[in-house]
Amino acid sequence: MPYKLDHLDRALLRALQQDASLSQRDLAERVGMSQNACWRRLHALRSAGVLQGQTVLLDRKAIEMDLTVIVLVKTRHHAKEWLDNFKKVILSIPNIVDFYRIAGEYDYMLKIVARDMNAFDAIYRKMIENIDIDTVTSYMAMEAIADNRPLPL
Repeated sequence: MPYKLDHLDRALLRALQQDASLSQRDLAERVGMSQNACWRRLHALRSAGVLQGQTVLLDRKAIEMDLTVIVLVKTRHHAKEWLDNFKKVILSIPNIVDFYRIAGEYDYMLKIVARDMNAFDAIYRKMIENIDIDTVTSYMAMEAIADNRPLPL
């Protein structure tokens, strides 16, 4: 059953999505509540699984990982054993930052970040040498117009 968010929960979540490094005091001030009330709500949101950790966004260009590739995968295999191996291989490659099972012409969509085309090719080779895949289509992103946007609350 989904957690019922009220306007204060939504305000807390919006503020955290903009800056998860805010102190509890600053967060409480930003949304207009006491620190104790803020702490109780944050605790409830964590306990309910609404808040799932805290991360830092990195500038991919600054760390020389500015090639983004969207990869679509089509397979003729749908057995549990194949899927378990596919997941194991994909999740073992740290450059694959998003991994979805999708509906439509393709079965899976991956978002891969890499240093350059040679690095992407090495990732691609690792992927296809360990998995029987029917079709792989790759799209190179030329510009990130919107990336890691906050969820609308």
